[in-house]
Amino acid sequence: MRTWLYRRNVIPHMLLTVYVLVTLYPLVWLAISSLKTQREITESPWGLPSSFQWQNYVEAWKTAKVSTYFFNSLYISTVSCILIVIIGSAAAFAITRMNFPRLSNWVYQFFLLGLVVPGGALLIPLYRLLQEMKLIDTHLSLILINATFALPVTIFILSAFMKAIPRELEEAAIVDGLGAFGLFVRIILPVTMPAIVTVFILNFINVWNEFIMALLFLSKETLRTLPVGMSVFKDAFQTNYALLSAAVMYSVVPVVIVYLFLQRKIIEGVTAGSVKG
Repeated sequence: MRTWLYRRNVIPHMLLTVYVLVTLYPLVWLAISSLKTQREITESPWGLPSSFQWQNYVEAWKTAKVSTYFFNSLYISTVSCILIVIIGSAAAFAITRMNFPRLSNWVYQFFLLGLVVPGGALLIPLYRLLQEMKLIDTHLSLILINATFALPVTIFILSAFMKAIPRELEEAAIVDGLGAFGLFVRIILPVTMPAIVTVFILNFINVWNEFIMALLFLSKETLRTLPVGMSVFKDAFQTNYALLSAAVMYSVVPVVIVYLFLQRKIIEGVTAGSVKG
């Protein structure tokens, strides 16, 4: 029996191993290249550096204006995710605790429609709308758009989690005199915290890496996010692969660090929400 199970799992594990290697290879190559000299990259693109060139990171930080782009991305990602969590958790609470099941289901389905709408199809209408609202070239435009696009999946995850919360907890809180707001803040939010942490991290990674809308809605150099800034730096210094690799690493490393340290919470939150839902 064990032999059969082992043989059955060999092919999936082999495929997963190949997938991981293919996925990690560009990242490893980028990290190694960022510590080489330009000559080493040209002469031995797959070799290891003779000595680590940490000055590449210092020069890229200054030349590519990484500090400005980094803090722009950090600000937009953090504020967007806070807004997403506040609106998404409140909406999920209202949907799962409505006294009108049919209306609750309609509202829930309406939010889920956002999962099937391609974002690219809305770029022109969004640009015209933001232009009318005089929000072009403002961080607020990206914050609002990122929050809007992230709400469907956020509500989906949080609703699945909240539906499984025992009603006895709420009934006891109501007997103690808690209203709807107190029930939400003091009972529902603490219990739902694993799912909230999960959606915050996932949305933070998505917003941090977002490129198209940041490129379209932010034209001023001082407002650019890190992915857009790196694309401009690539066009200007496309022959200097050492500096280019170091600059791109500034964009990659924060996301990798967040995931490596919090991957267990992400998996636990998503798994708990799917099982309970």
